[in-house]
Amino acid sequence: MPNSSEAIATTTAIRQLRLQAAALLLYASVFDDPLGQTFLELLDRLQTSEDELACLQTYGRWFQQLASWGDSWCNYIQMRLLLDDNPFTRQSQHQGWSALPSSLTAAVCQDLSALKALSQCSPQQICEWIQSLSSNVRPIPWSPEQASKLPLPAKNRNPTQSPQKSLAALGSHPIWEKLSSTGDWSSLAEALAAYHHQAGAGLFAQYRALRWHGHMLVGISHPDPVRLNDLAAYLAPRQALIQNTEALLAGYPALNVLLYGSRGSGKSSLVKALLNEYGDRGLRLIEVAKSDLQHLPLMVDDMRNLPQKFIIFVDDLSFEEDDDVYKALKVMLEGSLTARPQNVVVYATSNRRHLVRQFHSDRPRPKDVEEVSAWDTLQEKLSFSDRFGLTLTFEPADQATYLDIVFHLAQQAQLPISDEELTARSLQWATRHNGRSGRSARQFVDALTAEMHRQT
Repeated sequence: MPNSSEAIATTTAIRQLRLQAAALLLYASVFDDPLGQTFLELLDRLQTSEDELACLQTYGRWFQQLASWGDSWCNYIQMRLLLDDNPFTRQSQHQGWSALPSSLTAAVCQDLSALKALSQCSPQQICEWIQSLSSNVRPIPWSPEQASKLPLPAKNRNPTQSPQKSLAALGSHPIWEKLSSTGDWSSLAEALAAYHHQAGAGLFAQYRALRWHGHMLVGISHPDPVRLNDLAAYLAPRQALIQNTEALLAGYPALNVLLYGSRGSGKSSLVKALLNEYGDRGLRLIEVAKSDLQHLPLMVDDMRNLPQKFIIFVDDLSFEEDDDVYKALKVMLEGSLTARPQNVVVYATSNRRHLVRQFHSDRPRPKDVEEVSAWDTLQEKLSFSDRFGLTLTFEPADQATYLDIVFHLAQQAQLPISDEELTARSLQWATRHNGRSGRSARQFVDALTAEMHRQT
C-alpha cells in the first residue's frame, strides 16, 4: 500500500484530471459517448477511493469499451477532437483564425491543453492507481496490440468504435501527425482552424455518405465502393453528369439532374461512384427516401453555409397521382422566396420519364365538367420532370452494349475465359435471367467468378 504522501499525490493528480475534464468550455462533448463517460466515471471512483469493488467494475467496463474501439486511448481522444462539432469548429469553416473572437480562441487553447493531458492518462497509469487501492488485484492495462484484426460485429459498433474508417481518413491528414508529435496541443489551435476550414466538422467531417433517417442525418460507415472506372457504356450521360458535378465542386451554378431510363442500366451506381471520385474534394452524398422529401427544405437550409458540396440522392423516384410529397421536391427544384443554396443539388433516378403517375382517364374530354382546369392539372403532372435542369437518358441495353459491359467487368475480375465462351455464356445468362442490362452483366460476372473460384 502507498504511504500517505504517495496517496495524496495520486489523489491530487486524479482530481486535477477530473477538473480539467469538467472545465472544458468547447470540447466537453468529446466525452459524451459511452467510452468517454466511463472514463470520467472511473476518475470519480478513483478520486474517492471508497468503493474498491465499484472501481474495479468501472475499469472492467472501460477496458471492454477500449477493446471494442480497438485502438489507443490517445488516438480515441485525437479522433473525437477532430470530429467534434462546436462553435469553434463551425465558425472555422467560414473564417480564418484571425477573424475568430479572441475569447473563442482563448477557450480553444485552454481546452486543447486539457485534452492533451487527458489523452496522456494511459490505461497503464489507471491500472497503477487501481492497484494502489488494493494489493490483491493486478488489473491488465489495455494495449492496442491486443486488438483483434478481425472487424467487430456490426451490432457492437458505433461511429466512435470503428477506427478502421475514421482513422483511415484522419490518419492521412497532416493535422493527425501534428497532434501525435506535439507536446502542447494549444500551439496547434490555428492549424486546427485551417483543418476545419478545409474538412468541415462533425458528421460531414466523419462521413462522406449519409442518409436522412428518423428526422436526422445518419452517417453511412460503409458506402458502396463502386468507382467510375468500374462502369461501362452510357458514356454520354456519364460525361454530362461528371461535368455538372465538377461545376458544383468549383462553386459554379450546377443543375438538378434526373437520370431516367431502363432498370439495371447503372443510374444509381453512377451517382454513388461520384462520391468515391470526388469525396476528397468536399463532395457529400445524402440519400433521402421519397417518403422523407417533405423534410428537404429544413435539411437543405442547414447545409447552406457549409463548405462542403452536397448531392441529395433520391433513388427510384416516382409519385402516385394523389401523392403530395412531390411538392416539397418541387420547392427544392424551383426555389421559393428563399434562394436555392449553390452548394446543393438533387440527383434523382427513375424508370419513368414523367414522374407523376398518369392515366388515360386523366386526359380531359369536352363533355367532362368536373374540373374546369383539367388540362392545367395534366400539364402540371407532365411537366414535373422538366423542373430538373438536366435529364439524362439511359436507353435499354442492346446486345452490343450488354457485351461491352460484360467484357469490361470480366476484365476487371481477371477471369481466365476465352472471348467466345464469355460471349456465349453471357448471352445465355441474359436469356434465362433478367434480360440484357448492366445489372444482369454484373450478376453474370459475379456468378462466373464464384464458379471459377470453386473449380480451382
